[in-house]
Amino acid sequence: MKRKRVLITGAAGFLGSHLADRFIKEGYHVIGMDNLITGDLRNIGHLFKLEQFEFYHHDVSKFIHIPGDLDFILHFASPASPIDYLKIPIQTLKVGSLGTHNCLGLAKAKNARILVASTSEVYGDPLVHPQTEEYWGNVNPVGPRGVYDEAKRFQEAMTMAYHTFHHVDTRIVRIFNTYGPRMRLNDGRALPAFIGQALRGEDLTVFGDGSQTRSFCYVDDLIEGIYRLLMSNYHFPVNIGNPDEISLLDFAKEILELTGNKVKIVFKPLPVDDPKQREPDITKAKQILGWEPKVNRKEGLKITYNYFKSLPEEEWRKQPKEFVSNK
Repeated sequence: MKRKRVLITGAAGFLGSHLADRFIKEGYHVIGMDNLITGDLRNIGHLFKLEQFEFYHHDVSKFIHIPGDLDFILHFASPASPIDYLKIPIQTLKVGSLGTHNCLGLAKAKNARILVASTSEVYGDPLVHPQTEEYWGNVNPVGPRGVYDEAKRFQEAMTMAYHTFHHVDTRIVRIFNTYGPRMRLNDGRALPAFIGQALRGEDLTVFGDGSQTRSFCYVDDLIEGIYRLLMSNYHFPVNIGNPDEISLLDFAKEILELTGNKVKIVFKPLPVDDPKQREPDITKAKQILGWEPKVNRKEGLKITYNYFKSLPEEEWRKQPKEFVSNK
């Protein structure tokens, strides 16, 4: 029987590489695509020897050509951390707009189902807590984070337009904070930054007073939710994340306990537009997909810490000493 074919954009990234693994495991032929601006070929190096995997080094903001049939497209190409989208704001906007347009056009041409990766950042600094899919958000379009927030909001609007006007079979996942192996230590987010600082024996940097909250979901749980959403018949946005909310100060303390370090926690001013709270309402995911997270934070953090510790020492030694956001 002929294998079904799936295109994964951003395949060399944190989430894209885990998706590639999942679809290989499910028996698909996987076409990975990445321009490697933030992705890393090491994340998918183990797949290159497989005949059911191929890779295109390509920027999805430019025209996409894939020969042959396609059954599914998963659009995960995008810088996804503050340190990236503050450095490359225009590429961030282009991949969310032009890149999404190209992927949707390809889905239309190939009659493929497409799932686009949106984000909890579409809710901005939310005035509703926890965040439901019906909440429209509180986003500053001209702030430093606007390049990411608005790229994803536009992406959702474009996806719905292709669904209603061209009848493309679409799915939208709103991803909340996710962690696990293959994250980049220097990507500017709280979890890898805390672990990197702990590994280097540095004080942990918390922005503001540490009362702002995040809800961390282990990557395997997220991938399962995404897979179920793709296979469902629901085309409106769905939150996928772990509602186990924690303050960043308490999270920093958990990291210290995990690593056994005796360093201090130091406080720095809160960055512009940094969200004060994040917690997904996952009622829809439970009802429509029968999904909820299974991996508790203690277990997931241990796996993630061991992954970072297993990297060559010079890799975490050379990381920057500061990061930009407790995302």
